[in-house]
Amino acid sequence: MIVDLVTGIDYSYGIYYCSDQGIGVSGSHICTGRGQLRMPRARDIGWQHGKMVGGHRHHVQCNYCHRAMIGGVTRFKKHLAGRRGEIRGCEAVPKEVRDLIRKHLGAGEIQKSSQKKKMKIDGGVLNVQSSEDKDTQSDESDQETAAARLESLRSLHEAEEACQSVKNEHQQLMVGTREFFDAFSTVQLKEEQGLAPPRATDLGWAHGMMVNGDRQKIKCRYCHKVILGGGISRLKQHLAGERGNIAPCEKVPDDVKAQMQQHLGFKVLERLKKQKELETIKNPLASFIQGKEEGNSDEMQKSPMASPLAICAQGSSDRGKGKEGDEGTSSRRKRHKKQIVLAVPAVARLPMHQNFASQESRDRADMAVAKFMYDAGIPFSAANSIYFQQMADAIAAVGPGYKMPSYHSLRGNLLNRSVQEVGELCQELKKSWEVTGCTVMADRWLDRTGHTVINFFIYCPKGTMFLKSIDASDITNSSEALLGLFDNIVQDVGPKNIVQFVTDTTPNFKAAGKMLMDKYKTFLWSACAVHCIDLMLEELGKIVEVKEALLKAKRVSQFIYNHAWVLNLMRKKTGGKDIVKPAITRFATNFFALQSIASFKDPLHQMFTSSTWMQSAFSKQRAGLEVTEIVVDPGFWSVCANILKVTKPLLAVLYLADSEERPSMGYIYDAMEKAKKAIIVAFNNKESDYFPYLKVIDRIWEEELHSPLHAAAYYLNPSIFYNPSFSTNKVIQKGLLDCIETLEPNLTAQDMITRQITSYEDAVGDFSRPVAVRGRESLAPATWWSLYAADCPDLQRFAVKILSQTCCGTHGGRNWRIFEHIHSKKKNRLEQERLNDLVFVHYNLQLQDRQSALSKATVSCAYDPLCLEAMDDDAGEWVEDPGVLEGEELSWMDVAVPSDALLSSKARNGTDDNDGLDGGDSDDSKSNYGSEDL
Repeated sequence: MIVDLVTGIDYSYGIYYCSDQGIGVSGSHICTGRGQLRMPRARDIGWQHGKMVGGHRHHVQCNYCHRAMIGGVTRFKKHLAGRRGEIRGCEAVPKEVRDLIRKHLGAGEIQKSSQKKKMKIDGGVLNVQSSEDKDTQSDESDQETAAARLESLRSLHEAEEACQSVKNEHQQLMVGTREFFDAFSTVQLKEEQGLAPPRATDLGWAHGMMVNGDRQKIKCRYCHKVILGGGISRLKQHLAGERGNIAPCEKVPDDVKAQMQQHLGFKVLERLKKQKELETIKNPLASFIQGKEEGNSDEMQKSPMASPLAICAQGSSDRGKGKEGDEGTSSRRKRHKKQIVLAVPAVARLPMHQNFASQESRDRADMAVAKFMYDAGIPFSAANSIYFQQMADAIAAVGPGYKMPSYHSLRGNLLNRSVQEVGELCQELKKSWEVTGCTVMADRWLDRTGHTVINFFIYCPKGTMFLKSIDASDITNSSEALLGLFDNIVQDVGPKNIVQFVTDTTPNFKAAGKMLMDKYKTFLWSACAVHCIDLMLEELGKIVEVKEALLKAKRVSQFIYNHAWVLNLMRKKTGGKDIVKPAITRFATNFFALQSIASFKDPLHQMFTSSTWMQSAFSKQRAGLEVTEIVVDPGFWSVCANILKVTKPLLAVLYLADSEERPSMGYIYDAMEKAKKAIIVAFNNKESDYFPYLKVIDRIWEEELHSPLHAAAYYLNPSIFYNPSFSTNKVIQKGLLDCIETLEPNLTAQDMITRQITSYEDAVGDFSRPVAVRGRESLAPATWWSLYAADCPDLQRFAVKILSQTCCGTHGGRNWRIFEHIHSKKKNRLEQERLNDLVFVHYNLQLQDRQSALSKATVSCAYDPLCLEAMDDDAGEWVEDPGVLEGEELSWMDVAVPSDALLSSKARNGTDDNDGLDGGDSDDSKSNYGSEDL
């Protein structure tokens, strides 16, 4: 290696220099001749993730998948970035590295394109100057040539006048929409003064702002992405969601996105028009021959039913016909034609009439969707599916007359195609199992028919896939039978890919899991952390004072949610916030609701002691008096505060275990230790106060939850290990050794791992690099090991597999209706296969949607606490009170009320008590409910 001691630059790859004889490479600083020494290039970022094979720069081996490829570091970076077409993408590269390389390649392409444009402009100027000089000399020497040239110009001028009428017709088509966008942009620009350049009138400046006064550096107002190069046009493509030049904006409002798509569609029409006029002027004879075809195009543009897509398609076909005889078309014009054709689908995504549809048409469409869902009995929560709007867009793109798929198509060829597509995505996940390992999760639950159903999921850092669903009602009482079932799953996945097998702590499941681990001796059994923490919350809920506090809190919540007048009064006091928020598990929901009520202590106290409440009929009813007594009781709030000192830290651990942002294995041990310390501190280290709670937590942690994997992952997590507060003990050391002996059957590899641990403990070699030290906290533990442990390959492989696992065994949701069908007895074999396919597609689509939502940081759909369908039965305990509803005429579908329309106590209780909360007449309460809410 040759390194400059002053600059620190590596000159191992040679010095580039220029001379009169050309460009060369030298191994030293000496440059002969009159050439100038060119500064050496810095080491490429790609070499941090690969290495040369045999000292040859064009032979590179990937650090992650260990694949060797030919083509140099640029091709290797495309392999890391997953660029399809030139080379197969790396399946084992960490997500952070892939994103970094993609940004690096994108920045390089922008810089390269700007350099090419500059070279073209410079070359064009030189060519024009040269041609002008030659023409001048020719004119001065040859008068006949000058006369011929003048005649040619006169012919071109006549051709230009001939196509002026066509140009006017094009302009008439554009004028209305252009006026609309000009007016819109003017209003927006007035509101955003200072964010756009002086005298800027482009529509895009209303949605972006310059950075440091640079027109080529624009920041999006919605996602705050800084766009380098391309100017305002690239920002508009970013907002419109046009892929190719820039990533789409994920946070742009739908109306702005639609306006940008419409705006860019008309821009395409203008470019086509100008291109067509230019070709007509340059080749008037071809224009005359194609007059009939152009006439047809004009008729299409004049027709009110013509869409931008049709016009663009016609324009592109006309250009193709006009160029058949033109052999000398430049590559620049060909590229321009390609760009225009690629821009057409953006217009197709948004028909011209969509933004200008009448409100009456929109209402008819809404009613058609509503009637379909009511008639078919489809749950309202189906509207939360991401495919709901995609379906509407696809139908709108086809236009009126689209025939919906039939019953047989949905359960036949369309289902087969969906199974194939989902299966291909699952195959992509399976490719990473060999590098990162995987976790098999057995999720047990009872359906409404009394069947015990076990859903099997496979987790890896790239995503979770659904494998199959089994009706285990006949075998749940036998650990040997469960062992046979689990053994079949292991064979389907591959024993060498599995790091852990996760179940709940039911005795037979626990016994079957341990027998499975003893049989293979290559992976570990672990209990689901979410299930164990829920057990802790359940046991805490059985303590007398905790049980009483939960019953009182439920009584308050049920009373509020079963009386519309009281509910609206509560929302007014809390700023529109609700008490009930569904959580991961049943007991987590209970304590989250208790935490929510505790946060509303002051608003609830003000509400139930206000004159408005005292004057209402509810304050005189037995239920109202009971709730008021609870709310004004200081003892109730004191007990709630003590309970939350225990449950808040546990709920934090629960959400950490269930998190899908990062594999949770490296954090669960540390999180439990910190939670127990937080509980002790919350009670001011007074053992008599915290001991009853901590006793329950320690028992379940030691008997059910703790696993050698948790201890080993705790030790191998660099953010924890290198922290000054880290301390080891026998439990951690024993767990690490258990994992080495189990997960690495090769004895030589076991010895290498134990030797290499010293380098990790002492932070030597790559472990001590400044970038590695900074990455201890910012990077996921498995990613950190994959980047900075190349000197310890055996330990690296071992650590990556452990730190890539999850602690949760319930990553999938549960669709009751589907499983009631699939596990029913009345079906033949063919129908059973169809239902299995349906469940496979259903679960894996949902899992992929969740993974996509995590990568985009999208917000989950809102829910209505009054709609029991939108939440599970556990949350329903806090809002459902059959005793209150028995004496009233309202059903649960009637209870939901508009937040801006409050009902009077007269409507609810038959009195003239009007406290000013309702804004309308006191008609029958049932007529005031329902219609707007549903």
